[in-house]
Amino acid sequence: MTAVLVAAGAFLMTLIGGFVAQRTGDRRHLVLGFAAGLMLGVVAFDLLPEALAAAPDEVHGVPQALLMFAAGFLVIHIVERAVAIHRGHEGEYAEHTHGHRHQHVGTQRVGLAAAIALVAHSVMDGFAIGAAFQAGSTVGTVVAIAVVAHDFADGFNTYTITRLYGNDRRRALTLLTADALAPVTGAGITLLFTIPEELLGLYLGFFAGFLLYLATSDILPEAHSPHPSRSTLLCTLVGVGFMWLVIGFAS
Repeated sequence: MTAVLVAAGAFLMTLIGGFVAQRTGDRRHLVLGFAAGLMLGVVAFDLLPEALAAAPDEVHGVPQALLMFAAGFLVIHIVERAVAIHRGHEGEYAEHTHGHRHQHVGTQRVGLAAAIALVAHSVMDGFAIGAAFQAGSTVGTVVAIAVVAHDFADGFNTYTITRLYGNDRRRALTLLTADALAPVTGAGITLLFTIPEELLGLYLGFFAGFLLYLATSDILPEAHSPHPSRSTLLCTLVGVGFMWLVIGFAS
């Protein structure tokens, strides 16, 4: 039940991210940099050690947990390429315009596909919170902090990408709401069954790769692109250090 309550925090943070997206301020890059630091800290200091402890068996000389870590990174990379989540930098801050209605509808569908993919991975975020609390309160707490922090960026991106590709505000708000509800749904699923320890280790390894990709390929480039890197980098270092302290006190 704790996992569902924490996922409710992710629900609120996603909505806040969407709200900020509608009123983009000049400090968003600092928040995104800090969120990326939290995510990197969780991967390095908690998820990977926990995954290796739960699934230490090796396949051809490599621990299964690390194979799943690589798989998680590659799966989200392939999915993002397939649905075109990444926009070209030239279209990052301006709405795409097309002379023909057919092209406009096609562009809208790209935005919808990308937003739906973000909703799907938010379900996975909630599942990760539930799975982490099954592994223990410490890993559950630090994963929850990382997911809640990163869901700000999720909400921001869901609203922004839907609007960026020509969809109206109502549709963007509908997808933002779906994205906010998704972590609660994912966490609720884990209340229905207990995950075996080895399988849990494999999942945590997979999710570590997933989280690392989001931090390094999505959030950090977006945080650095419109601003000088020094202040954003400092916030990322603070995020990593903060997660180190959290894990140290929780252990």
